Amino acid sequence: MRMVDLIEKKRDGKELTAEEINFIIEGYTKDQIPDYQVSAWTMAVFFRDMTERERADLTMAMVHSGDTIDLSEIKGVKVDKHSTGGVGDTTTLVLAPLVAALDIPIAKMSGRGLGHTGGTIDKLEAIEGFHVELSNEQFVDQVNRHKIAVIGQSGNLTPADKKLYALRDVTGTVNSIPLIASSIMSKKIAAGSDAIVLDVKTGAGAFMKTAEEAKQLAEAMVQIGNNVGRKTMAVISDMSQPLGYAIGNALEVKEAIETLQGKGPKDLEELCLALGRQMVFLAKKATSLEEAEQMLKEVIHNGKALEKFKEFIASQGGDPSVVDHPEKLPQAAYRIEVPAKTDGIVAEIVADEIGTAAMLLGAGRATKDSSIDLAVGLMLNKKIGDSIKAGESLVTIHANRDQVADVVEKIHSNIRITDHAVAPVLVHDIVRQ
Repeated sequence: MRMVDLIEKKRDGKELTAEEINFIIEGYTKDQIPDYQVSAWTMAVFFRDMTERERADLTMAMVHSGDTIDLSEIKGVKVDKHSTGGVGDTTTLVLAPLVAALDIPIAKMSGRGLGHTGGTIDKLEAIEGFHVELSNEQFVDQVNRHKIAVIGQSGNLTPADKKLYALRDVTGTVNSIPLIASSIMSKKIAAGSDAIVLDVKTGAGAFMKTAEEAKQLAEAMVQIGNNVGRKTMAVISDMSQPLGYAIGNALEVKEAIETLQGKGPKDLEELCLALGRQMVFLAKKATSLEEAEQMLKEVIHNGKALEKFKEFIASQGGDPSVVDHPEKLPQAAYRIEVPAKTDGIVAEIVADEIGTAAMLLGAGRATKDSSIDLAVGLMLNKKIGDSIKAGESLVTIHANRDQVADVVEKIHSNIRITDHAVAPVLVHDIVRQ
């Protein structure tokens, strides 16, 4: 088999066999096929697409390129959730203990964030003592005992995807549905869960800017998951403005605690219930989505979800008292209000630019080597559709420097106030096979 023949075959729009796809991925992972040939192949895929079967075969070839996590010793249906990213996306911190409180095993592998704010791991590390370094045996044991554990991503999980993504990033082939879908799903499948709920974002703060693009990606990932034996569905949710009010690591932990108390932002609670009811239903704990939602609301109301969060924190070495005393979380030295310049109604909050404003404070990583300041970030005081008076605070900046003119300018440039506005729909669509 020759790589040049496979490049030409895909260039001409023909379907590759599973054997041919395995040859490409295995050869590239082992440095037997050079970058320039794989670059040509990814560009051919970009223009010619892949069939449903090819996408599934590519995903599984990347799964088998490295380690996989064996969760067979965990009792019950293991359900995972994946978000395609966004600004202020605190859903995992709420969903994991919320669903685990219903005796559903949550064995979560999460990453660190590159961009606006930290990833789930960074946010959890805002809790003093919390650690994510567990052996596979400890991970499985913890889920069996507590129904919940979160660890960092394994160093050798889907190495082919890491290598392929780095290449796509510098060859103009990142934005390809089959390549994005197989990249995401290979990591989820290698992580070992039985069922997967996908939160596919759309809007200014999302990778997929339009609802149509988001639906194409959601359908591709759902097809892959179901074709390789994982029950998979997707929720397409809005990221035209940040989710909730908090943007920043410790700030988002505090907001997650409030949401588990039933006192969180309405949009964050609504999305967590939309995703959570799908997880409960796929785990076969409820016979309908309506029953699943009622079960979730009940564990918020009776305090079991909050207790599960405390149990989870303590089981991974963290200080559970932060749940009752969130002031123990890292605190910024300065709180600076950003006032509105005019009366009106908030019509637009450009999510990705507001996220960048938080990153300027140190809440996120500009590069993988950047350090994160867990205390800093932004608290939105208004969302789209809210009225505001001139001089009233739009945003509270939590900073560890007193000079924040760059951040204030970024905020004013990306929050638009007019005489009328309509809040966006939070859940655009549900995708099942």
